[in-house]
Amino acid sequence: MTMTAQPVRNETAPQATASRRFIDKVFKARELAVVAVLVVMLGATQIYNGEFLSEQGLKDLMLNATILVLVAVGQAVVVITKNVDLSVGSVLGISAFAAGNYLRDGGSPLVGVLLAVALGVLFGILNGALVSLGKVPALVVTLGTLYIVRGVDSIWVGSKQITADALPGSFVDFGHDGIWVVPYLALLAVVVLLAVGYYLRSYRSGRDMYALGSSPEAANLAGVPVRKRIMTAYVLCGALAGLAGALYLARFGNVDSATGNGYELTVVSAVVVGGVAFTGGAGTVYGAALGAVLLTSINSVLPAIGVSSVWVTAINGILLLLAIAVDRILALRVAAVLRKKAAQMRSARHD
Repeated sequence: MTMTAQPVRNETAPQATASRRFIDKVFKARELAVVAVLVVMLGATQIYNGEFLSEQGLKDLMLNATILVLVAVGQAVVVITKNVDLSVGSVLGISAFAAGNYLRDGGSPLVGVLLAVALGVLFGILNGALVSLGKVPALVVTLGTLYIVRGVDSIWVGSKQITADALPGSFVDFGHDGIWVVPYLALLAVVVLLAVGYYLRSYRSGRDMYALGSSPEAANLAGVPVRKRIMTAYVLCGALAGLAGALYLARFGNVDSATGNGYELTVVSAVVVGGVAFTGGAGTVYGAALGAVLLTSINSVLPAIGVSSVWVTAINGILLLLAIAVDRILALRVAAVLRKKAAQMRSARHD
């Protein structure tokens, strides 16, 4: 008697896909919540102060958000892999000074920007190597490089300062001009955001970042090149911090040894508030960008309604704590729902 073997059904993959889709929906809801808060906040401020959303007001909002958006995009990629980079503020500062130091001697603006990006990549390689090859916790590594870069910056820069009058006029103009109310810097940030978002969603190496953040052990067993992906994330983060440093110089035209100090905490806040899970494996760079826009908008809203800007730091801290609490609650609820679905599928197979 001839027996025909029944094909083995691979139910693990569909279950994983369904779980991934469910988690994506949860974090998209987080992003929509950020959009809703942003719209309500800006609308209420406009009602209170009719000049807030004027042509110049809109331009200032976008200019203020640009630098933070760029750094938050790079940080989001690192956090998705279940790591963190606390050195981004220091890298931004030293990259801005390096570009300014080159430009004030008559250098090309394009080369100055590339120099800043290259310096950021260098520090990204250092962080990535220590975390991926040395297997040192990311928090310890990047806290160490934060102080190293800040120390080098203080020794190199000292009491020196670069001002707008020492920079090429075209470079400074690029930091302020744009198409109608949309600054060139904002357009550049949008291009970077879309490119990184497309990479994470459409390329296998980008999707590996999520797999790595969800479970490093499982990703390793599945053949994901863990060290290579961590290195890629840190190099990208460093490159964007360097680019942000060059654009910071173009935007403000003023750099000294204190530039970028404390910026890393604002960046982490923007990423987490934007729905990127600090435990890794969930969230998008678009959410991180929304979080950056929200935080910088708060910085603009408070003076517009007559509230001292000293409250900005406290509000950022409150938002960070709330976002972490929401992440924890969502993680528990998602885990409960997934366990329930898994139990239902097992029950259906037995029936």
